[in-house]
Amino acid sequence: MDASTLHAKLDAEHYIYDDSLITTLLVALQLGRPLLIEGAAGVGKTEIAKVMAAALDRELVRLQCYEGLDEGKALYEWNYQKQLLAIQVSRDLKSPEALTASLFSDDYLLERPLLRSIRSEKPVVLLIDEIDKADEEFEAFLLELLSEMQVTIPEVGTIRAKTIPFVVLTSNRTRPLSEALRRRCAYLYIQYPSLEKEVAIIRAKLPNVNERLAIQVAQAIHDLRENQAILKKPSIAETLDWVAALEALGISDLTGEAMDQTKGFVLKNSEDLEALSGGGHCGEGGHCGHCHSEAAPEAPDDTDKIARAQDRPTLKVPRTL
Repeated sequence: MDASTLHAKLDAEHYIYDDSLITTLLVALQLGRPLLIEGAAGVGKTEIAKVMAAALDRELVRLQCYEGLDEGKALYEWNYQKQLLAIQVSRDLKSPEALTASLFSDDYLLERPLLRSIRSEKPVVLLIDEIDKADEEFEAFLLELLSEMQVTIPEVGTIRAKTIPFVVLTSNRTRPLSEALRRRCAYLYIQYPSLEKEVAIIRAKLPNVNERLAIQVAQAIHDLRENQAILKKPSIAETLDWVAALEALGISDLTGEAMDQTKGFVLKNSEDLEALSGGGHCGEGGHCGHCHSEAAPEAPDDTDKIARAQDRPTLKVPRTL
């Protein structure tokens, strides 16, 4: 696949990208290298794997990481119930050696995402999501797969990949990842989109959106992300949810009243809702449009912020960045 083909495929999926992303994806794909994507929660790391699966016309195999994840959930597991049943049925028909050998065959092997991805007859996209949530021991276990595209099962031996999956690992950087893992991967760091890019994303995902509303929501989202009092920064998905909620209510202008009615679609905890209402404070004696402090001069409230966004001239935003 060349760059122009990848451009066309991502355009067909209505994915907003830049040239550096295209270059990284293309080189990782051509070299068969895993791709490690880091960034804050909600910037669209997982979406890249989904879009690449669609663009490459491959199945997406997803492994969601969590603390305590082990080989039995990620790689393989033996079907113990079926093995016990086979023992009861065949113990008088086979020698102990033959019976033992038969119990550790494909008939009793339960594939988990990692094994399934390398034994697939057709190449897949393997998403190892939030690898930073898994233990360091599991991260070390992954090294054989990422470097050699093979895994070892004690009862079976080494299983080499039938096809090479396109591996995407994501991390929210809740803990440092090992240098050994990083060396095996191409690397991409994603930040929250610029105002222009966020408007382009809204346009791409919600093609019938009111242009004025899209710009107002994107500006409000950026103000919230820059507000130090907001603990959980709004994700791109929440931006789209907010626009969809406003349009479902027939709202085409993001007034203070409209924001108050729909704030639960963009802020998901009580502390952030309080900060939006003016009860939160920025750190280091700071002051922002969403919070108030007696020591600081009076600042405009959210309604004033929205009014300024409404008065801004329409942005000339490219549909593909």
